[in-house]
Amino acid sequence: MRIGELATRSDVSVRALRYYEEQGLLVSERSGSGQRHYREAAVERVRLIQNLYAAGLASRTIAELLPCVDAQVSTPESRARLAAERARIDRQIAELTATRDRLDAIIELTESPEHSGCRIQAG
Repeated sequence: MRIGELATRSDVSVRALRYYEEQGLLVSERSGSGQRHYREAAVERVRLIQNLYAAGLASRTIAELLPCVDAQVSTPESRARLAAERARIDRQIAELTATRDRLDAIIELTESPEHSGCRIQAG
């Protein structure tokens, strides 16, 4: 498939796909006229890359881990790297949960009639 179709099917921009190639995260084949062509598996590859980015992994970390994912093999180093990333995500979740709890407390406090004088513009 061509780059535009991959972009549509994986719900990312063409620019993002080019960036993934520059970073060594995605591979295409070139036609005689230089157009990029991707295999069907590229859709799932892009979705995996997107998920890893969404989890906060850097492109360099993703590039280091993808060969192990492709080979369906893990090394002590890749397992340690993944465990460290998981721990980082757990810390972020805990921080976000604490922030949400604080917001819930503020919402509950400000729902009482004696706090009705504060006006915030919707924005």
